[in-house]
Amino acid sequence: MRLTVFWQRMAEQFGSGYADTFARDHVMTELGGRTVNEALNAGWDAKDVWRVVCTVMNVPQDKR
Repeated sequence: MRLTVFWQRMAEQFGSGYADTFARDHVMTELGGRTVNEALNAGWDAKDVWRVVCTVMNVPQDKR
């Protein structure tokens, strides 16, 4: 998954303003105690990060 697609899905799911805040501030144990931004900067694949976000935030299956 390209980062542009990842950020598009984040904005569609959470709204552009909250997507940025969520990615910067929400620490998830499933990402090794990292935020979305930290996980992506550490080299995590965007698709894997998106899967974690979907699981943690109960994103409906049809939006995944």
